[in-house]
Amino acid sequence: MIRKHFAGFAASAMALAISAQAFAGTVTTDGADIVVKTKGGLEVGTTDKAFSFKLGGRLQADYSRFDGFYTVNGDTADAGYFRRAFLEIGGIAFTDWAYQVNYDFSHNAGGDNRGGSNGDANGDGYFDEASVSYLGFAPIAIKVGRFDPDFGLEKATSSKWVTAQERTAAYDLADYVNSHNGGMGVQVSGNYGASLYGSAGIMANDATNQDEDGDSVKQYNLRGVFAPMHEAGNVLHLGVNYAARDLQDTAFDGRIRSRLGMRGVSTDGGQDAGNNGNRLVLAGANNTPVGAFDNDSTWGLEAAFAAGPFSIQSEYLKREVEAKAANRDDIEADGYYVQLAYTLTGEARDYKLGKFDKIKPANKGLGAWEVFYRYDNISAEDDNGAFANIDDVEAKVHNVGVNWYANEAVKIGGYYVMTKVDNATNAVGDDDGDGFVVRAQYVF
Repeated sequence: MIRKHFAGFAASAMALAISAQAFAGTVTTDGADIVVKTKGGLEVGTTDKAFSFKLGGRLQADYSRFDGFYTVNGDTADAGYFRRAFLEIGGIAFTDWAYQVNYDFSHNAGGDNRGGSNGDANGDGYFDEASVSYLGFAPIAIKVGRFDPDFGLEKATSSKWVTAQERTAAYDLADYVNSHNGGMGVQVSGNYGASLYGSAGIMANDATNQDEDGDSVKQYNLRGVFAPMHEAGNVLHLGVNYAARDLQDTAFDGRIRSRLGMRGVSTDGGQDAGNNGNRLVLAGANNTPVGAFDNDSTWGLEAAFAAGPFSIQSEYLKREVEAKAANRDDIEADGYYVQLAYTLTGEARDYKLGKFDKIKPANKGLGAWEVFYRYDNISAEDDNGAFANIDDVEAKVHNVGVNWYANEAVKIGGYYVMTKVDNATNAVGDDDGDGFVVRAQYVF
């Protein structure tokens, strides 16, 4: 029912956006003058900046083919799906209050009702963010509602402008650290000048992560960034992250899994490889019982440097799930990536404190062309259950790709992925695989 009402509102809002661009006339108000912008969506605001409203969104359509380890039988499979289909509504009210509502109509499902996650049983869509922020203590901001916790450079960068189509496989080692998991939270963030940024937050996870009394698991996040160089094409960025949650009174899905850069093996409800999709399990088990483990903590380091059209960035994660029961051992996982990118047409990637942003084409006809390479390395050690008699499971992923920023709204890109896994195979013994992903993106 909520989705139906929201869809109706979305349709009305889009109709307003279209009509605003099609007709012109006189607008009168009883307060400050109003400015209307239609480039990159529809934005309406008062000249005194006390009130504003912006309607935007993103559409990402993906297609991929893959074989080897990525499928159970090693044969080629493919997948075509909407990776994201967002409608975004945000703005300012009474000067000191900000609001943001992002609704994803696809959630990788393409509207096929096969099921989803993040608290959405049908898989049709979900609220990626629905939050209110108080800005009256500037430069401190207090955010309340549903939103992703702050952890990591690639996650801080919008999915519209991350370099590769999928973020690093290192995040799969601790997928809880930068996902709201359908829960709610509060976060305090702020900056000191243009060089320092920090945030601290607490998130109450959804009903799938709660104890026998119905008390939700509480997750704590901290992030700090120091960027002595912070302009487009002139960036030096250093950051540290920490996240933790208490699992001692909770039964939970303890699997540490990775798609190894190939979302099409399993899209949480969208068109994918079906039963032939092979998703690497590095450690842990589903339906982990109450009392098996205690504290679950993850550290992260991040660094980036940019000079003109060239950039290099890297992150490192280390996770430890501490055993509580006498018959259990700790689970440990760590991973990292290194990414190099170069814009052939000379544009520098924008940077805002704590995150990278878009590439704006200098030539509207040619657009901007970017090439990149990323190396992911992830591993886990688990001496419990199925993993008791083998060495560490490790995966190495090479990602090579190209992006064409046709303009500030359209981006078309693709990458080739090659993976090699140690101490794990598919059903026919393959321990390596490759494939490619292409994406067409429109942002408004």
